[in-house]
Amino acid sequence: MGDSRTGAVANTAAERARSLLATAWSCAVTAEGRRREELTGAHTVTEDGRLLLLASPDGSPTGTTGGSLGRDVPCVVEFADPAPVPMRDRIRARLWLSGRLSAGEAGGLLLRPTRVVLRQGSDTEPVDPDAFTRATPDPLATAEAGLLTHLADCHGDAVERLTRLVDARRLHGAIRVRPLAVDRHALTLRLERLRSHEDVRLLFDRPADDVPRLGERMRVLLARAGTPCPRALHRHRPDGEA
Repeated sequence: MGDSRTGAVANTAAERARSLLATAWSCAVTAEGRRREELTGAHTVTEDGRLLLLASPDGSPTGTTGGSLGRDVPCVVEFADPAPVPMRDRIRARLWLSGRLSAGEAGGLLLRPTRVVLRQGSDTEPVDPDAFTRATPDPLATAEAGLLTHLADCHGDAVERLTRLVDARRLHGAIRVRPLAVDRHALTLRLERLRSHEDVRLLFDRPADDVPRLGERMRVLLARAGTPCPRALHRHRPDGEA
């Protein structure tokens, strides 16, 4: 897929799951004997991957449907990962956490996942709960949305030129290219055709463990594509980052 490099070329499934969880704003909770609850801005994540469903003003976790969730019941919590940049089939991944709800902080409910399932595209894979607990999010996860929207909105020409790094056979029929994702190992482009699409990872020469290093890795990618890296792209920081 795209360019190849030696060494690690992708995050583990556990790291991808933790990255999704770290950036998700909403979730859907299905508890035993209760209807599905849609929660927005009502959860947080502990360092070891436990999920805390926050308490509503009346002291119970409450979804938009008005129902409340109870303690000590099995439940499944689903998260979706939409691409920050508008495109076809925008949901990049889905994550399901299963377990039992217990009392948490400030009246909330705590879920320690006993089963974790990650789906990306047509691939669904179980994630070992212990590996999930030990894993950490990708270092670019919380900055990704700002980075990709800046790249798409301000440097579309650079995105187009990066397709020079893609096998020409994979570009056949492509009518648009969009930045789909970025992690410490690669930038992923979506090649859109009239009725289908394909995702291509362009691997960095070395991992980008923070935003400044990402600028350096992007500069190398663009140089290999035969174009200089725009200064504004190299300087870009997500909103609020020094």
